[in-house]
Amino acid sequence: MISKLHYISQGKTPQEHLENIEKACLHGADWIQLRLKNLDEESILSTAKKAREITSAHQVKLIINDYYKVAKQVEADGVHLGKTDTCPAMARKELLDWQIIGGTANTLEDCKTLVEKQVDYIGLGPFRFTTTKANLSPILGLDGYTQILDNLNSNIPVIAIGGITLTDVADILKTKVYGVAVSGEISSDFNTISAFQEQLKTSKLANLLKQNQHV
Repeated sequence: MISKLHYISQGKTPQEHLENIEKACLHGADWIQLRLKNLDEESILSTAKKAREITSAHQVKLIINDYYKVAKQVEADGVHLGKTDTCPAMARKELLDWQIIGGTANTLEDCKTLVEKQVDYIGLGPFRFTTTKANLSPILGLDGYTQILDNLNSNIPVIAIGGITLTDVADILKTKVYGVAVSGEISSDFNTISAFQEQLKTSKLANLLKQNQHV
């Protein structure tokens, strides 16, 4: 099951990323993406191993940004691939059959390409301007999400991302988006995780109850 709330890790150092991942777990996050930039692969692998230990202890899903080989090596729950990263179809051949693949999109054509490549979810954005990501794609806003999702005709979960705050969630969900990915708003106050989950009507307990209903 793809979570409706994705926490994208932040930090000035790998250690800060790990500390924030721990805090997110303690505050009830159930899906965390380790997003490290401008580091060598050895450092990313080392940090990913520690992140896997933290998330496993809390039974939280861990997604590795970009580095599918690292995701495979640490047995993360999956990988998220950017538009200029490895092709999802190629990564699928290398990953374990249970590992999740998400892909980044900015346009309807991007989304259709990812659907063809059979990703498990699409990260569509940015919703608004954000300093978290360099080389930002054109801003979508609510109208952009509405136009894309009205024309996509796919059941693949679409996750909105890019400068999203708690007050945005209700309007974003009206566009048929499945969930949201959040970085800055949560990193500045991990207590907002429960508020986001309430807005999204999701939590570990709610997901567990849904699973039990289908047993």
